[in-house]
Amino acid sequence: MKVTGMNKAFRRFAAVATLSVLMTGSAWAENLADALTSAYNHSGLLEQNRAVLRAADEDVAIAMSALRPTLDWAAEIKRTFGYSKTALRSGGVANTESTVALIASYTLYDFGRNQLGLEAAKESVLATRETLISIEQQVLYRGVAAFLNVRRALEIVSLRQNNVRVIQTELRAARDRFEVGEVTRTDVALAEARLAAARSALASSQGDLDIARAEYTSVIGRKPGNLVAPKSLPRLPAQAEGAATALRLHPNLRQVQHQILALELTLKQAEAEMKPTVSLSGRLAATDDLGDGTYSRIGSITLGASGPIYKGGRLSAQARKVRAQRDAARGNLHAVRHGVTQDVTTAYATLQVAVASIDASERQVRAARVAFRGVREEASLGARTTFDVLQAEQELLDAQAGLISATIDRQLASYQVLASLGMLTTDHLKLNVVKYDPTEYYNLVKDAPTPTSRQGKQLDRVLQRLQKQ
Repeated sequence: MKVTGMNKAFRRFAAVATLSVLMTGSAWAENLADALTSAYNHSGLLEQNRAVLRAADEDVAIAMSALRPTLDWAAEIKRTFGYSKTALRSGGVANTESTVALIASYTLYDFGRNQLGLEAAKESVLATRETLISIEQQVLYRGVAAFLNVRRALEIVSLRQNNVRVIQTELRAARDRFEVGEVTRTDVALAEARLAAARSALASSQGDLDIARAEYTSVIGRKPGNLVAPKSLPRLPAQAEGAATALRLHPNLRQVQHQILALELTLKQAEAEMKPTVSLSGRLAATDDLGDGTYSRIGSITLGASGPIYKGGRLSAQARKVRAQRDAARGNLHAVRHGVTQDVTTAYATLQVAVASIDASERQVRAARVAFRGVREEASLGARTTFDVLQAEQELLDAQAGLISATIDRQLASYQVLASLGMLTTDHLKLNVVKYDPTEYYNLVKDAPTPTSRQGKQLDRVLQRLQKQ
């Protein structure tokens, strides 16, 4: 049975479909680095965790204040009244006194309790910084996935649209040949069924594109434009070297390590709570009698020691609680270490699968294209049916779609490897962003500056800048 009048449509379909697979960045306007820069600047999750880090920085300032003397003031007006009887006279009495006092105190020795609190707060800051790096990796990887998935969806939609157009041409040709008796009604029905399936696949791929665009807009902060295919993949170390790097640098692992150190210091602090404290205090008071005009000025200095005798078991319970938290963190370190190692292995395996899939898909596309051309020529000679042509065309379409997905999967897997190594950061990717400096705020607050000091005023300017962002 002959199939004529379709050679031009088939050639156009094959050319356009191949172009959609091999499309280069020359026709695009926005590259992956631009998208990741926008994702970094747009991320509310990063802003949230930067604020969490600043809160942890303030814990260092709070702990530092416990090592310093304190100065307070107190003021009161006291009215006394009653009845008095003496040998000389009796009657009601009333008196009004005002007192203003300054009270200073300083902890001389507490078995290192306050110093331990300061060191624990510093370790918590380091742990929170590692959390921020981990969040940065999540944001950037989500940006990579959003960018590449939009490109995948666009190319699949383009492929499906061309498939629908070609099958429409085939259907018209089949109907024309049916009218002149060259084919049967079965051939027309086959073309109609294949067109309906192609339209269904196109609708599905358009839905995938809408979903990918919505994710892109959420992550990047704007709708996708013309996206440039990455010109190169990130350079990756060998798997053995990468696994060693991950165990040394991965932020999830370093975060737990700092948490363990913080809890060990907190445990020592809890144990020191059971020991006595030596303190020095001073008081200067001025009292004036508003009735008869008399006054007094009294100062005192007190060296004292105090310590717990019985607290209802609270101090021991606190120490046991912190010890359990430390043990839990140690167990978590074991789990995180194995998790990081597994993630590295999985990421490299995924990359290897993607590379192999590209090679296989390229071979499949070449073979399917040869088969399609052969079936088409045989159909023109009457040796093949419309169904054979449609089937060969579908196999070529599936192979081209598979190559598109395999190419995107390889690019995505490369960045997955970077993330598993703890290297998916703005510094490693050399993104053109204003890098958030986690030490800037810390250096301003770590000494617990007063609002009127030079450092305190500088801190106010930083806070105002952060509020405007």
